[in-house]
Amino acid sequence: MSSRPRAAWPLVAVFTAGYLAAYLLPTIVGRLSVHLGLSTAQAGLVGSALLLSSATAGFTLAGRVETYGPRRPARIGLVLAMVGYGCAALAGSVPLVVMGTVIGGFGSGTATAVAAAGIAAQRDPHRTSSLGLLSVSATAGALYLTIPHLGGGHRLPFASIALVALLVWPATARLGGVTPTGPATPAAGRLPHRRSGLVLAGGMLVWSMAQNALWGVSSRIGVDRVGLSEVTIGAVFAAALGAGLLGVMGAGMLGARLGRAVPIGLGTVIISASIVLSSSAGNLGSFATGEILWNTVYPVVLSYLIGLAASLDVRGRWAVLAGSASSVGVACGPVLGSVLSEQAGYPVMGLILGAVTLLVAAPVTAVALHTGGRPLVPGSVRRRGGAPAALLAVTTGAVPGAVPRLGSPEQAVAEISLPVRRRRPVRAAFRTAGPAGGAGQSNAYASTSDR
Repeated sequence: MSSRPRAAWPLVAVFTAGYLAAYLLPTIVGRLSVHLGLSTAQAGLVGSALLLSSATAGFTLAGRVETYGPRRPARIGLVLAMVGYGCAALAGSVPLVVMGTVIGGFGSGTATAVAAAGIAAQRDPHRTSSLGLLSVSATAGALYLTIPHLGGGHRLPFASIALVALLVWPATARLGGVTPTGPATPAAGRLPHRRSGLVLAGGMLVWSMAQNALWGVSSRIGVDRVGLSEVTIGAVFAAALGAGLLGVMGAGMLGARLGRAVPIGLGTVIISASIVLSSSAGNLGSFATGEILWNTVYPVVLSYLIGLAASLDVRGRWAVLAGSASSVGVACGPVLGSVLSEQAGYPVMGLILGAVTLLVAAPVTAVALHTGGRPLVPGSVRRRGGAPAALLAVTTGAVPGAVPRLGSPEQAVAEISLPVRRRRPVRAAFRTAGPAGGAGQSNAYASTSDR
């Protein structure tokens, strides 16, 4: 077994601990509303505070994980998560719960930032991000199946997140051995691909906002519009979460065979149609179809977006910044969904969210194409004025391994600037052409004939 998978599993564990709070947000918000007497809007604001605190940690640590090393920030983040969520679980007053939630959210964001920076340094960032999403989806699914049967009020979701952070703690001992596979990068330097990174971060913010706007009101759509019971809606969500696990596994198996642009672009189109179908559903069949299809494709596209952000910078700065922007979108999503559904109704809300998702698909897919998300096919790689490298590999019998295979992803080309010393010409080194330099020419001919 190679050392690469052994180097990746601690990152997957830390990623799971950091991302779990966002996956359990509907349960957290619902239990705060029921057991602490908060209104739906107030409980949603507590969840938004958690995610905004997590995003703040990501923005703060962007580009600094490499300076401190991954082990120390990861342990600080896990300690903050254990203390913050633990206090929120033990507290009975709203101010203490909010304070613990904010502290725990900052810890979750710190752990996620460390994991994102480490994933960017992996040989295959998409594979590692897919494993992380698979792990957090499986953990959240197990908790979703367990928590409703245990009671415990608002305490149990917070205690579960704190317990997962405690269980992940031993994995941080292996973070010090992770070695980046990319070229050495100075501790202080400009962000590469600034325009592409900004477009991607902004696109992920809007994309995540649209997704979480639907997720925040999905249960209300099932109750108010379709007339389903809470048990039936729970069964639909469980099936959707299981489909999401299959989607993540499929994305991990697919890898980079189609590049990044095709899964991101096509997947976002399917997500847009699923949003419209789910929000305008009038019966159980259409509602379940929309929710399951949406939850199947959503983690697939997210894994490719995380991998794309990681590929922009080997130090993981864009992965952290894009992930933090996504957290901001997730935090604002429930508010947007509530406002749109109350003002325009669920079907119109679905049309607006679907249109916004489609508009975001264009620039994000363009970033994937621009930064090497295309599969390597004949004609995609050329020398200046030469034939396609992949085509030459097929037709000329090139040495195996010398030229990339058909269908393999393109490799990024790093520009290296070298200092050039300009030597001033010496006047005596020039002379007129012709027979005037007889002696010099005879010596040149003599030296040539001696060879």
